[in-house]
Formats: sequence, C-alpha cells, structure tokens
Amino acid sequence: MSAQELTVAHDALGEAVTRSGSVITVHDASVLATDRLDAVVWDAVFGEPSARDYARWLLWELGQAVGVRPASIHELYLARGRGQTQGFTVPAMNIRGATYDTSRAVFRVARQLDAGAFILEIARSEIAYTDQRPSEYVAVVIAAALREGFRGPLFIQGDHFQVNHKKYAADPVTEVGNVKKLADEAIAAGFYNIDVDTSTLVDLSLGSLTEQQRKNYEECAAITTYVRSQEPAGVTISIGGEIGEVGTENSTVPELRAFMDGFVATLERMAPGTAGLSKISVQSGTSHGGVVLPDGSIAEVNLDLKTLEDLSKVARDEYGLSGAVQHGASTLPDGAFHNFPRTETAEIHLATNFQNMLYDHLPAALREEMYGWLSLNAIDERKATDSDEQFFYKTRKKALGPFKKQLWQLDAGTKAALAAAYDEKFTFLFTQLAIGGTKQVVKQTVKPLAIRRPMPGTPGHIVVEAAPDDASLSD
Repeated sequence: MSAQELTVAHDALGEAVTRSGSVITVHDASVLATDRLDAVVWDAVFGEPSARDYARWLLWELGQAVGVRPASIHELYLARGRGQTQGFTVPAMNIRGATYDTSRAVFRVARQLDAGAFILEIARSEIAYTDQRPSEYVAVVIAAALREGFRGPLFIQGDHFQVNHKKYAADPVTEVGNVKKLADEAIAAGFYNIDVDTSTLVDLSLGSLTEQQRKNYEECAAITTYVRSQEPAGVTISIGGEIGEVGTENSTVPELRAFMDGFVATLERMAPGTAGLSKISVQSGTSHGGVVLPDGSIAEVNLDLKTLEDLSKVARDEYGLSGAVQHGASTLPDGAFHNFPRTETAEIHLATNFQNMLYDHLPAALREEMYGWLSLNAIDERKATDSDEQFFYKTRKKALGPFKKQLWQLDAGTKAALAAAYDEKFTFLFTQLAIGGTKQVVKQTVKPLAIRRPMPGTPGHIVVEAAPDDASLSD
C-alpha cells in the first residue's frame, strides 16, 4: 500500500486512528462522528480503485473496532417465532440515492429513539441502476452509523435477490447461477440478511397449490442451501422466502402452507439439518412504488390487513418464522402504518417514498437535467398512454446512478432541508412501527462477531472473533 493510499487514514483521521499491519486501533472514537470521516467515505465511493478499496477496508475495520458490525437478524426473528418478543414491525429501508446522507438520518433517529430493530437494504435491480455494488453499500452504511455515533449491530440486507422469470425459462441454470453469484458478492461485502425471491416462478395455471408453488420452493431451497455454504464461520444469515409476487393476487394461508411444506421437505432432502427461513414475504394488496395516476398522484391502496395477520400467525405458530413481510409499503397513507405492529407483521419494506422525498428537495435545475437524461435514455419504457408525470415517476429511479455524484454534492441548504424532512419521516415511521426501545431486545438476541479482514494488497486471511460484552461497544 503506497503512502498516497494511506493518506485517507492519516490525514483525514489524524492521530485518532492508527494502523499496524492490518490492525486498526481507534484512540479517539469521537473523531469518527465529525466531518473528518466524510473524506474517507467519499474515497470509498468515488476514489481511484486502490484508494477506494483501502477506504472501504478502513471503514469496515473501524466498525469492527468500535462495535458497528454487520450482523444477521436471524436469531431475533427466531425468538419472535418462539413468542419471546413481539409488538413491533421491523422497517427494511431501500436507500437508493444520496445514500450517506439518507442513512445518517436513519441512524440519527435510531439513536434518539433507542431503536435497534431496523434494516437497510438494496435489491438486485437497485444495485444495477443506482450504481451501488454491495461492498460500496456496506461501506457507506457503516460510515453513516459511525458519523452519527450509533453503536450496535447493522442489519444490511439483499432485497429481492430475484430469479427473472423470462431468463429462467430460457436458461434456468444460468439465471439461478447469477443469483448465487450476487449472493457471493453480497456475503463477502457483509450482507448477512438475504431475501430470496423465486416467487416469479409461481405458476397459477397449474391445478394444485403444491404444483403452483413447486418451482418456487425448490429453487428457493437450492439457493438457501448455497447461501448457507457461503456463510462466514459463526454467522447464520437471515434468509427470507416469498410466496406471491408483489402486485399480483393476494396470498392465502393454503398457499403459505403449500410453499413452506414443500420448502422444508426439499431443504431437508438437499441438506439435512440446514437452517431454513426466518420470514416469508406475501402479497396483500400493495405494489412496488404504488400505482401512479396521470396527474402524478398515487392511487389509494386496498391493503388487506387480515391477510397479513393470518399469514403472520400461521408462519409463527406452524413454522417458527418471525411472521409475514409486507413489500411496497412506503407509499401507503400515514394512517396505515400503526396497523403493522397491531397485526404482528414481522417486517415491512420501504423504498419509493424516500426517493420521492429526494426528488422533491432537489434544485429545479438538477431535477430537470435528470428528467432530460430520462427522456433520452429511458424513452423505450414510456407507454403511449403515459402522461409526463407518469413516465418520470416510473422511470426516475434509473437516473440515480448516472447522477450519483451530483446527489452527493448537493448544496448545504438543500442537504439541511432534506435532512430535516428525513428526520421527521423516520421518526414518524419508527414510532408508528413501534421500534423505539428495541435496541435492548436486539442486544439480548443478536451477538455480532468481530470479523477482521486483511488490508487490501497484503497477505492474510479473515479472522472471526467472538464479540466481547463490552460497554465500550454501546451508545
């Protein structure tokens, strides 16, 4: 490692952090919660390859040193399946744009509310169009937690590691193999929570529920077996399955049983004794991003709360899972969110509204530049019946990657206004979902290991250590 590549640690963090070989020592953790960390995370995202890789490694090791460690939520979810904890719904938040600033708001509010049961995630499709590979995403999330003085496990999740139906029909081995390759990359980066989505393979034209779900549960079991084979020593990755593709017909209890019975039997046949799923995603009336009307507003959602409640109960009582997972929830009306803890929904996924808030706060000139890019580069996605509002609403997520640097470099006034809006939104959501005070139950059930990595370009191997029960690793 050259002297130039080491300037991130020595110039940005000064004497507060020292390095001996691949061992990082933090002498003054307060420095990590200042703007001196911003230079490190910038290099982790936009630096030249060697400086980028070093910055990502450094952020990982800083997190390991002070107790900000990627972890699996598996044990917390199994405790919920046993009835040992209840009464809250875990928000899983897809952060697509301005990821550092947005994630900082998440951790800022989490500290204020003493929240620990929340997930930051990114989907297979989002990784591509937002230009955020797993190693970058993990580094930025760790940096955001450090910057806000958060301490505790970080639940970072691969959302919708999905098998594409058309590609599967043409070449099932290659398509499933691509999902496994993504899992390899994600696990190596620190994603210890993965949602396997093979619900695209459900075939409702078949006669029995078992046959309708067969490809779904068989491929889910195969991917689960593969993920288990790639886990770091001592880590049991939290894996979710899905019984109904979001935006299609509402799920039913018989469908859940058909999937779970088939999955459990298939997994036991493939890999006896292997840990299974921790949760199950269902369809209950929502759609990803909501349904946008010609004027740009979002259509009212007919959310079936009884479906969620019934499916969650069966998932817990009969299969030991944490419960059902609700996708496509961020554009629901504010009055809907308190219902999720009431119905004991295990987890809800929130994405599009955070993106909407980002676009709403952008300087007009930048927003128009991004829309101009979409008019040229996403025009093939425009339907003849789309209004401008519908077209831009549906496609503007595709501009987040090409304009990533501009979104990181928003002016101070815009960033302050956006931070205030995010603080208000996350405070509302965390309160409605009743995750305030969940840091204690997380501490009781989740014991994140210290996973030390060798510095890039040097010999060595990953070292896994039991995490000490040390007060220095808490807020």
